[in-house]
Amino acid sequence: MAERTVVSWTAMISGYSQNGFFENALLVFAEMRKAGFKGNQFSYGSTLKACTGLRYFKGGMQIQGCIEKGRFVGNLFVQSGLLDLHAKCGDMEDASRLFYGMGRRDLVSWNVMIGGFVLQGLADKAFQLLRQMMREGNVPDCFTLGSVLRVSFGDDGIMKIGQVHGLIHQLGFESHNVLAASLVDAYSKCGSLQCALKLYKNMPMKDIISCTALITSFAREDKHNRDALDLFKEINSLQVEMDDVILCSVLNVCANVADLKLGRQIHACYLKCQPTNDVAMGNALIDMYAKCGAIKDANKVFNEMDERNVISWTSLIAGYGKHGYGHEAIALYEKMEHERMKPNGVTFLSLLFACSHTGLINKGSELFNAMVSKYGILPQAEHLSCMVDLFARGGQLEAAYELIRLMNIEPTPSLWGAILGASNIYGNMNLGEEAATHLFNMDPEKSVNYIALAGLYAGAGAWENAWETRKLMDERRAVKDPGYSLLSSADKEMMLLKPS
Repeated sequence: MAERTVVSWTAMISGYSQNGFFENALLVFAEMRKAGFKGNQFSYGSTLKACTGLRYFKGGMQIQGCIEKGRFVGNLFVQSGLLDLHAKCGDMEDASRLFYGMGRRDLVSWNVMIGGFVLQGLADKAFQLLRQMMREGNVPDCFTLGSVLRVSFGDDGIMKIGQVHGLIHQLGFESHNVLAASLVDAYSKCGSLQCALKLYKNMPMKDIISCTALITSFAREDKHNRDALDLFKEINSLQVEMDDVILCSVLNVCANVADLKLGRQIHACYLKCQPTNDVAMGNALIDMYAKCGAIKDANKVFNEMDERNVISWTSLIAGYGKHGYGHEAIALYEKMEHERMKPNGVTFLSLLFACSHTGLINKGSELFNAMVSKYGILPQAEHLSCMVDLFARGGQLEAAYELIRLMNIEPTPSLWGAILGASNIYGNMNLGEEAATHLFNMDPEKSVNYIALAGLYAGAGAWENAWETRKLMDERRAVKDPGYSLLSSADKEMMLLKPS
């Protein structure tokens, strides 16, 4: 251009900023200033948006300095840009000072502030501002309500979601699919799965976001695993394009119910779209194959991963341990150390479990010491439970009992359960009776503890004590749940000895 004006400079800055080329927008703004042009409200607003997009707070503060020297300091568009910068990159106290210092506030400025509080995890502040906004006569829009629903809800989460839900209904926004999906996600994260499922079924258009939220929540609840798979099959039949998040969630469910067939199908579906595994998908596949007993397939996925993290290594170690391959688990841990990948507490928990179920007492003790001394990981109740189980399974009941007595953590039912189980196997009546006494106090309705103590008495020929234990079990109504088997075929599932 032979001649450039502030309008042409601003058009370039706005174009770059609106299309996500934030660095280019800042470069053009700098050139404009060097050429002797002062910005207008639109060039300042677009440049602030670029700084916010890059999280370049220092540059944003320099722009703010230019604004405060000029005549656009009170412009609503510019002020909203400054609010967004401080809310996303700086401090909400500074954003609040700017907000309450504004002569006039529009819906955008309210939304920016509420979104900022949500981004910072300040749920109560976001709700307070929403109420203030409505008291001042401002009507929230879909962006306002969508932001509020993204907040991390606390103990009163269901009540707050219900209030927002009522507001959506009152304002006539129920037909907005994005808000419906946000409600499904919010209800799911608060554990109100029935409300989430009902909303999902009433959605005019099912989308991948709401479906993923619901499946992920179902996956966290073992009793809803089949519901999650049914939901996935339904969304799949609608020819909706799947993303990595939903596929990882469904693989997690497949791992929980040991559905190897569906897990393989999802793996094949993913490979059609992307021939190499990213870290999250690779980890989900390792976990699924390992929990379904297909250790060779888990190992194959592990070896084919271009990049691995501690979860990748730990998932395969856990799979080896679960299926009795203790030596392989330890060999993988040694390879992990050789490649300078630092193990975490879950890695050592999986290793101790593997040693416990393979009878590697000395190796388990060595790993426990390495966890504390070499890696500085503080033992949790789960680690101590594994060590107690390790000693108990190896017949070292006195060592297991001494560990419980000396540790600083309050003994859990799993710790005393390991002692009682081992006492039953090795016939140590004194320790068995003490463990059972603790277990009866902790969980008086758990039938397995009474059965184990009765078995210990029966093995020692103390039939009167065994009969008394069984009688106590009946008096406390500690009913044993019947076991059942689930057989899957190509056509249907059949449950044998289904519990009442």
